[in-house]
Amino acid sequence: MARPRTFDEAQVLRAVRDQFWNKGYAATSMDDLMQATGLGKGSLYGAFGDKHQLFLKVFDTYCVSSLESVKKTLEGPDAGALERLRQYMLGVATASAAPANRRGCLLARGTSELAAQDAHVADRALETFQGLEAAFVRCLEQAQSHGDLAAHADPRKLGAMLLAVFRGLEAVGKAGMDEASLRGIVETAFEQLPAPVKRRR
Repeated sequence: MARPRTFDEAQVLRAVRDQFWNKGYAATSMDDLMQATGLGKGSLYGAFGDKHQLFLKVFDTYCVSSLESVKKTLEGPDAGALERLRQYMLGVATASAAPANRRGCLLARGTSELAAQDAHVADRALETFQGLEAAFVRCLEQAQSHGDLAAHADPRKLGAMLLAVFRGLEAVGKAGMDEASLRGIVETAFEQLPAPVKRRR
């Protein structure tokens, strides 16, 4: 009979996630993971598998939770949908400029390091990016229905554009671009969205 686990699985996986997040996949060794979790190699292997399996588990969990968080933030009525999306993007700009966030997000880090040679990481990353884009498109469709976006605008194309802005904020934020400049990028992007034609009174 297998012995019951004597550790908090969620706590262990958070420690593993942070280790990969801070150092990257290649630079993280099993010794690093053992030290971060306080578990021996046998316990880690027995509970979660090898280093690669551990990374996939925390990467999957991170992607799912991140996407759900964005969806929840953007949920709401048609009225105010465009402003919700703008405020969310401005929040991303502010967060991306913070020194504490220079490590970026695990999605971006894992994608850049592993997607070229790891099909699972590539598929999960693409699925997450598509989910983010769909959430943006949904907001833009709501804004269009409410009359805050021009009737001729294509929410899908605009959603893809905002996804590129969203990902770019983190990249240039990691390079040290200041908050005012990052927020300016967001404001400029939203100023370029096709405005509805004002009705004559």
